[in-house]
Amino acid sequence: MSLRGVVRRAVGSLIHRLWAAARAAGTISPASPAGYRFRRLGEGACLSFPVGAIFGEAWVEIGDHTLIGERVSISAGMGPGVDLGPNSIVRIGGSCSIGRGSHIVGHQSIDIGDHVFTGPYVYITDQNHVYDDPEMPIGRQWPRNNPVSIGSGSWLGTGAIILPGTRIGRQCVVAGGAVVRGEFPDHSVIAGIPAKVVRHYVPGEGWLPPHLGGAEPPGPETPGDPKTPHGPETPGDPEGETAEPTGALAGPAVPPPPADPVHTA
Repeated sequence: MSLRGVVRRAVGSLIHRLWAAARAAGTISPASPAGYRFRRLGEGACLSFPVGAIFGEAWVEIGDHTLIGERVSISAGMGPGVDLGPNSIVRIGGSCSIGRGSHIVGHQSIDIGDHVFTGPYVYITDQNHVYDDPEMPIGRQWPRNNPVSIGSGSWLGTGAIILPGTRIGRQCVVAGGAVVRGEFPDHSVIAGIPAKVVRHYVPGEGWLPPHLGGAEPPGPETPGDPKTPHGPETPGDPEGETAEPTGALAGPAVPPPPADPVHTA
């Protein structure tokens, strides 16, 4: 090997060792100074380095043995230094895994149960822009909040977007790229833009699509619009139209017959 090759190899090895040391030192854990800023950072929990935008830690709870991936942003409130009251706003359960590059943006209430796993670049928020005033710039109109809850044991595929007011039951699967708003029962497979139930577990029969006995999610219906499973959108309730973009998403196709699995990420 030439001298140049030896030097290149040595420098490369040094850089990788330094990066590994920086990652270890930069990880936020309950014992690190940054960990003390959280309302609760459970035993064995960690936020991987490099971290994303983190603020409002005093209103964020993270359960035991939860892993937050690299460049994950977690926020409570509009910005740092704001008093948000006595209660926590973002609550992530124990033994969860949040994929790299994801965003959890809380303003009122986001509840994520235990053992929830997400792919990378998932976006979860309880706030959205409104356009009540057609003359005022939308970005200057005061946004509207609606709590979000994600049941224990659920899986959210890559690039899924969870909009304000969403309530996902236990042991649910959200397909990659789905844009989710509404209420969904336990043991549902949720896919599409807008998302709907494409599989539901029926005891003794397995996972069935709606036309074979799987249940559609309960949702409010309005007189005159019975075909809208999660209620119509109005100028005062525009969720699903103005969520902050996270890249181009393509909704997954309706899955094949029950014998074939649904691909979720």
